[in-house]
This record gives sequence, structure tokens and C-alpha cells, in this order.
Amino acid sequence: MSTKNTKSIIQFVVLLSIGLLLVWLSLRQVAPVKDQIMDAFANANYFWVIISLLISFLSHFLRAYRWNYLLAPVAHKTNLLNATCHVLVGYMANYGIPRMGEVTRCTLAAKYDKVPFEVAFGTVITERIIDFILFLVIFLLTLALQFTELIGLANKYAFDGLRTRLAGISESPLNMIILVVLIIGCIVLIYGMRKKFASLLKGKLGGIIKGMGQGIGSIRNMEKPFQFVALSLGIWACYFYSLYFCFFALSGTSHLGQRECLTLLLFGTFGVMFSPGGLGAYPFIVGGILLSTFHVDQVSSFALPWLSWTSQFILIMIFGMLSLIILPLYNRKKHVVSSTT
Repeated sequence: MSTKNTKSIIQFVVLLSIGLLLVWLSLRQVAPVKDQIMDAFANANYFWVIISLLISFLSHFLRAYRWNYLLAPVAHKTNLLNATCHVLVGYMANYGIPRMGEVTRCTLAAKYDKVPFEVAFGTVITERIIDFILFLVIFLLTLALQFTELIGLANKYAFDGLRTRLAGISESPLNMIILVVLIIGCIVLIYGMRKKFASLLKGKLGGIIKGMGQGIGSIRNMEKPFQFVALSLGIWACYFYSLYFCFFALSGTSHLGQRECLTLLLFGTFGVMFSPGGLGAYPFIVGGILLSTFHVDQVSSFALPWLSWTSQFILIMIFGMLSLIILPLYNRKKHVVSSTT
């Protein structure tokens, strides 16, 4: 087994363990109200969940449609049905090993659309860079609209604890001396490693920054850059409204608005990064914010993120498996028609 495969397996096991630990902690926390939670799921208005899933599927279709805008400048194209299937299978792969979806999507594009893997992978990296930039825009928008709530979260989980520790240190002369020594040591260490930091900026980190610049610059080479930007905004709008409409499925969250949804979308995205497909992490983070920041009752704070996450998981599993069946059948039919012609 190669070192790369071993590293991927270790990463998967660690992230999966984190996700399962968060699931266990969440279940343990709500054990006293498990009957009310079961009632909340049983009495949820699944009409809004279906609307949420339709919007979510639209986001996957738009991502597939947008892909050809990135492939066009390098003289390649994917069939739209194929591209949608590639995206869905890629998302399904991400539930197994994070970031495996990109590799899977590009492998399928090479097989069924004759797009060289390296070319496809380069466009996917560009796509991720652009999505990251849009994520930063969402962060700034959330900061502007939900500043008080975000400051409250920062105070609760970071600054309050830090202030308590600093107050304890200031009461002891010995602790103050240790703190000063640590600060001076950090300054000396940073000064001593300044050349290494400079080389890092020229090396891998610099390559990432340069790649982001190239990704943004590649939009200028497109025939229809405004349509590409509109599709990118549409994808994130779908992410937003697929969560927003889930609010109406539960009476305890139906009063929440679009500003609250923006905050949950922001932190929920972080949750997806922590474990395969956001298992455990997404419900844990979103549920915690609902409970502590928006003062939603404990039952609804647990039920909403699990309702949203589970419905998305089922959607991806069903259509991902269907895509694996459709791809060889549809492309075999195309090959037969092409040969006959």
C-alpha cells in the first residue's frame, strides 16, 4: 500500500471518528427529550423538506452546467446529463473520503466525455477557488447583518474563557512572569523564522495564492463571464434556500428568517469540512447555534440540522447510485447511435 493511500485511510478514520464522536455527544445531550424529538420528526411538515431537496438538486444541476464554462477555454465540453451525473457521484464519494469527489468527478469525465483528467482536475480546482471567494463574501455579508450574534458567539466560545484565564494569571506574579517569557519567546521564534516564512510565501503558500489569482483571472478568458458569475451566485443561493425552507418544516424554527439562515449557512459550511459529508459536525454546530444564539428550544435545535443533513444525504445517495447506473447505459446508447450513423 502506498504512502498516499495510507495517509488517505488515516485521514478518513480520524475524520469519521470525529463525526461519530459528535453524533454520540449530541445524542447524549438530548437523551432526556428523545420522545419529543421523535414526535418532532413524525409531525414535521415534509412538504418543505421536499421543496428544500428540489432546490438542492437544482444547485447540483447548476454546478454541472457551470462546469462547461470552465472547460470551454481549454477546448473541451461535457454532455449535460453526464456532467450532472459526474457531480452527483462526486458528492456521494465525499461521504466516504473528503475531497475524493473531485477525483471521482474528473475520472468519470475522462471516461465518458473524453476530457483529460489533468484538464478536468484543473477546472475543478478553479471552481473550488471561486467557491471559496464566494464563501468569503458570505462571511462578510453575515458579519455585516449578524454582527451582534457573531460577537456573542465569539464572546461565549473564545473571549470569555480567555478573559477568565488572563484574570487568573494577573493575580499571580509567577504566572505573569511565565506569560511575559512566553510572549518574548514567541517574538524571538518568529524573528528567527522570518526567512522560512518568506520562503513559504514563495513556495507552496505562494503557489496557492497565485493559483487563486489565476482562478479569478480565468473568468476573463470565458466567452460569457457574467453568465458564469450568475450561475455561481445561483449555486450559493440554492444552498441558502435549501436550508431556509427547512425552517418551515418544524414549528420551533418556522419563525427564523433569512439573516439567521445566513449565519447557519456560514457555520454549517465549516461543519461539512470537519467530517465525511459533515456527519455529526454539521448537526452539532448548527444545533449549538440554534440553541445558544437564536434561543430555539432544545428539541427543534436538534431536529432541524438532522432533518436537513439526513434529507440531503438520502438525496445524494439515491441520485448518486442512479447516476452510476445511468452513465454506462446512456453512453453505450450514444456509442451505438454514433456507430450506426
